[in-house]
Amino acid sequence: MATDRTLRKQFAATEFSTISLIRITDHTFLNMINLPDFRLETHFSKWEFKARYHMTASDAESMSLRELLSYATPEERMEFEDMWLGYTETFGAPDVRDEIASTFDTCSRDEVLCFAGASEGIFAANAVILDKDSHAIVVTPNYQSHESLPLSICSTTGVALEPPHDLTDNWSLDIDKVAAAIKPETRLITINFPHNPTGAILPISRYKALIELCRKHGIYILHDEIFNGLGASGTTHLPFIADVYERGLSLNVMSKAYGLPGLRVGWIACKDKEILSKMERLKHYLSICNSGPSERLTKIALKHRDKLLARTCAIVDENLPRWDAFFSRHPGLFDWHRPDGSCMAFPRYKGSDGVENFTRQLVEQSGVLLLPGSIYQSELGDTPDNHFRLGFGRRNLDEGLAALEQHINSRSTG
Repeated sequence: MATDRTLRKQFAATEFSTISLIRITDHTFLNMINLPDFRLETHFSKWEFKARYHMTASDAESMSLRELLSYATPEERMEFEDMWLGYTETFGAPDVRDEIASTFDTCSRDEVLCFAGASEGIFAANAVILDKDSHAIVVTPNYQSHESLPLSICSTTGVALEPPHDLTDNWSLDIDKVAAAIKPETRLITINFPHNPTGAILPISRYKALIELCRKHGIYILHDEIFNGLGASGTTHLPFIADVYERGLSLNVMSKAYGLPGLRVGWIACKDKEILSKMERLKHYLSICNSGPSERLTKIALKHRDKLLARTCAIVDENLPRWDAFFSRHPGLFDWHRPDGSCMAFPRYKGSDGVENFTRQLVEQSGVLLLPGSIYQSELGDTPDNHFRLGFGRRNLDEGLAALEQHINSRSTG
């Protein structure tokens, strides 16, 4: 085992463009993982708080602490104000896990493990399920850590979503291509519906077919469900994977559908308690436990989750028609497919200058931040060209749309 001094030298020698992490399973240092620069977070580090109009957010409108506490009963508020500021359980406080479990149809608190946000859960799931002899399958495009983490551990295959064929079609997953990618050593398939960045939701028949395929081969499914519950009124969401598959890992967080990213509370629910136990032991090397105040606030939010989700979905209902109207005015410049769910979409830019130039000039000249499709480029295969991610889960969309419209009009008249 490397000494502390050796490890410090290894960290010091790491190039700035990579992050070195120690993979820990069952308290053993196994190997060093070199992770590439996180393109999305690097892009946001540059622009998220500088751009005047953040038009590409994947989270719903947040709220103040006072506003969240206004949902609480007097007893719930007192529980928060009188809480003891000590450590909490690594698994998460039992009553908080009870509240999380109540969002599922079949899960109990013993099948829930809390994390400091969703990213810690993604790291833990990949680290305990995969090893160098494994094989993983990832649906692309996707949130980068869903690809970079398995790639850093083992052989990984990408299966790309099928792009829309016409304006009445939408993004879809070919289950036959998933089946063709399976190997004897395949241990994990990672999916995400509603999908980031397209907003697509897998038809229930394909979802069931994917589960049966994985059940046949004994493959775990990590389902990133952080947008479940968010979308326009009437959106039909998929059942949580932990409710319907014994090897399903349901990843969720307070950040997106509930609009509470500042709480930094996420979780994985899973019927496989051995996997949960391994992730809990890995968490001892990571955050150890969640923030106590955040857990209390999470319990309040989840107790009133119907009101919180109604609030965020009402914002989507208000904003989506505005994007519909915008794209109807510019059919020669964009292809627009209304997403199935979430608060984001992935339109295609048809301008001759290309989406990279378009989005760069848009933020530099007009202060409007959109996310170019290059952020979603994959080492596992081709990703769609000339697409960009936009968001519609936050208020005050009109100001940003006006700036976007003015930018487009100024180019056409310039």
